[in-house]
Parts: sequence; structure tokens; C-alpha cells
Amino acid sequence: MTNPPSYPTGPTPSPTGPTSHPTGPTPYPTAPPRYPTTPPTDPTGHPYHRLDRASGRHRWWRPWVGTLLLAVTYFVSILVLFGVSHGLGTALGAPELPDGGADLGPLGNTAMDLVSLAIALPLVLLATLWPARRPVGTVTSVTGRLRIGWLGRCLLAGLLPILLLTVTAFLLPDDSGGSDTWVGWRSFLTALAVLAVLVPLQAAAEEYVFRGWLLQAAGAFVRSPWFAVIPQAVLFAAAHGWGTQWGFLGLLVNGLVAGLLTIRTGGLEAAIALHVLNNLLAFGASAAVVDGLSSDETAADAPWSLALTAVVTDLLYAAIVLWFARRHKPQRLSAPSTPPAPPAPFAHPARTA
Repeated sequence: MTNPPSYPTGPTPSPTGPTSHPTGPTPYPTAPPRYPTTPPTDPTGHPYHRLDRASGRHRWWRPWVGTLLLAVTYFVSILVLFGVSHGLGTALGAPELPDGGADLGPLGNTAMDLVSLAIALPLVLLATLWPARRPVGTVTSVTGRLRIGWLGRCLLAGLLPILLLTVTAFLLPDDSGGSDTWVGWRSFLTALAVLAVLVPLQAAAEEYVFRGWLLQAAGAFVRSPWFAVIPQAVLFAAAHGWGTQWGFLGLLVNGLVAGLLTIRTGGLEAAIALHVLNNLLAFGASAAVVDGLSSDETAADAPWSLALTAVVTDLLYAAIVLWFARRHKPQRLSAPSTPPAPPAPFAHPARTA
């Protein structure tokens, strides 16, 4: 009796190679993702002067158009404010100034000058929304907001330098020929109340324009902090007019110090604190004497002795703020950006047997 022939139990091999029919289930193909690649994650964040790049909407024309729009809208706002003040003066029967505006008195004229600068603040925020197309908080700090605690520390840091400046200015000889007659407590306290409201707005507006918008507009094109800081410092000094070469130098150093502190601490708080304290001192000293607020002198007209004292004050303030920064470590870089989540792969409905 012969044994039956033996047959292989596995699949019959194809004469040309492995079988063309797989033994396991075949996965259905999936559609490719909508976006084949995603932008890489920024692991470090951006310094303050490069925040225009952090939004991902940067275009070369946005800083230029925003600067032009800011200048035009500010000019129009000044014309509107001039018309309002002229109408108010006419209604009150106030005399006219040489430039055609209404003479509202020393304190009234000073208030109008401060308001004419403070209106730049909302214009900067609008320019940040469009055409910059980024949150308004990015012009304030790398955290997207005003850091109140850090602002308070910067105001504390400025007390000693401002005290030094006050004492030195009091001891220096006064060659301006202005009045030194005490104005009286009632007039002085009234002026201080008005200045306490308007000076912080005016000082903050200048910082938002120069250390905020212009610094970030330059930083959109250059990486170096110095190349971003120098243009706004020159424009800041020039905006005060040309008085003396020492006054211009003092303002230039002030702009450089404020700009570098802004980048080093990640926001405008240090620059705003220094500007507010300086201006409160200057306007407060003017309000204390008769016709002191009528003077048209600015920091650009400072003699060499006062300008040199102001430079030492700025450098001392910077040293104290940097010491505070080492202890309290304010955020210097923006939060690292994360790429958008990739879309879920397209899946076919399950096929039944």
C-alpha cells in the first residue's frame, strides 16, 4: 500500500516571487495632511524689540505704514485739539496767544500742552492693532500687559537719583533769569493735582511712541539692540528742539538708557517710571514759582552743569534698576511660540465584509 502524496500546507509560491495576495488585512490608505509641514517651535521667545516678528504676521511694509499712519493721525488730532482749545478760549473770552491759540493761563496752557502729547498713546495702540496686526499689549511688554509690580519697583528705584538731581539743581546757579517768588500753597497744590493726572499720561505717551513703537519698528529689521535703540534716541532728542549741545546730549543719553532698559527688562515700565519722575520734578519745580509754568524752556535748553547731572542721574537709575532686575528677574523674552496643531488625518469609513 502506497502512502498518499504530501501537499504543502502554506500558500503556493508564485513562479515569479512572493504571493501577490497578502495574508493579513490590508490597511486603507489615508489622505495626506492638509499641511505637510508645520512651522518650527521657537524655543526661546523674542526680546522686546523683536516682538513684531513674534506675531508671525510681519511684513516689511507694516512698520513703515504704521509709522506714517501714526504721524498723520497725530497731526490731525493736534489740529482738532487746537480747534477745541480755540473754541473754548473764545467762549471764555480768553486772549489769543501769538500762535493763534487761546491763552488759558499758565496752568491751562500747560495742561493743553500735556494733553497734546498724551493723545499719542491711543494712536500707538491703534497702529499696533493695524497695520501691525498684533495685540496692543505687545507694545507694553513681552508679557502683553503693564506689569504693575515691576513698575512700582522702578518708581522706587528712581527716588534716590531724582533726589540727587533735585538737590544738585537747587545748588546750581540759575542763569535763566526766571522768577523765584513763591506762588502760594493754594496755586501750588492746584497745579500739582493737575500735573499728577496729566504728566503720567504725557510721559507714558512719549515712551510708547519712542521706546515702544519706534524701537519695535526698527527691531523688526535688525537683531542688534543697539541698532534698534539708536534711531529712537536721536529722534527723541530732536523732538525736544535744539537748545544747547549739552541739552541735546543729555536727552540723547536719556533715550539710550531708557531704550536699553526697555530691552533688558522686557517692557516699558522702567522707561515710564524714569520719565514720569523727571517730568513731575521739572513741572513741579516750575509750578512752585510765579510764572514758572509760562516758561517755554525744555530739557534741550539745559546748561552743561544741569545736563551732566541729568546724565549721572540716568546712569545711576539704570544701575539700580539692573540690580533690581537681577534680584526679581522680570520676564525678558516673550513666551515661546507653539506651532498650530496639525489637522486630524482623513479616515475612510469602516468597510464591512
